[in-house]
Amino acid sequence: MTPRDDSDANSNAHSNPWSDLDRPPLNAVALRRALVRDGGRGGLWSDVQVVARTGSTNSDLVALAVDGKAAEGAVLIAEEQDAGRGRLDRQWTAPARSGLFFSVLLKPTGVPVERWGWLPLLAGVAMATGLSRSAGVDTALKWPNDLLVTVEGQERKVGGILAERAGADTVVVGIGINVTLRADELPVPGAGSLALAGAVTTDRDTILRTVLRSLEQWFEKWRSVGGDPAASGLQDTYAAGCATLGREVRAELPGDKSITGEAVALDGDGRLVLATAEGVQQPVGAGDIVHLRPAGSTGSPGSE
Repeated sequence: MTPRDDSDANSNAHSNPWSDLDRPPLNAVALRRALVRDGGRGGLWSDVQVVARTGSTNSDLVALAVDGKAAEGAVLIAEEQDAGRGRLDRQWTAPARSGLFFSVLLKPTGVPVERWGWLPLLAGVAMATGLSRSAGVDTALKWPNDLLVTVEGQERKVGGILAERAGADTVVVGIGINVTLRADELPVPGAGSLALAGAVTTDRDTILRTVLRSLEQWFEKWRSVGGDPAASGLQDTYAAGCATLGREVRAELPGDKSITGEAVALDGDGRLVLATAEGVQQPVGAGDIVHLRPAGSTGSPGSE
């Protein structure tokens, strides 16, 4: 796998890996040694590459997959992204080496295509599990693809997930996690970071190894049962860690439509089920979810 690297040997101090001693570069050699086993045999991860800067790891890895230049289990990590994308092509930017910005290439062999929609939710469960183990931070899931932490009593978005098809049998999952982002660097008021949430460590090598191992475990378990969300335990685990369930929410749908109701369940297709004031249970498969403050609440507002 040969990803695009937009780093410039003559760039200024901001691009120097050691310009901020609180944000050392990732150790690509150590990551490959820890994650790639037996030349790619015996484990999911077949290749781990770190680039200094790129536009979007997802765009790069999708292009490599389409060209046949990336195999299943390829991991592409950027120390800095200048065109990172979230859902609805929203931009995801952060200072160099302040987070983990990476994409993985997965082949859900033996899983019916109609169950592939569980992959972003699976990645969310894997990230939450891995972050709890490595950073000691409780991470909640906001349906469908956001990672939330608590900073000074308020829900803050610490990460996001984007899954894209890259051929008939391939999905690229991109993940961004704010690790050491400082308060004065937050791009929007609702953002946060592991450091601001009181992480016991912000060592990105340690965190990345743990979340990738967690992702491998969940993916292999899910794939081994044909993507069945119940048999794999994915549906129950996601529901248990989902901050959206039990909340009054507004679902902003394509076409400038919206539905307001209580998020009461996650169905077998990974859709969020809303109970509306009209007594209708409405499944939502796509859209933005806004957590609304419960009536009479004096607590902090929900996460956008």
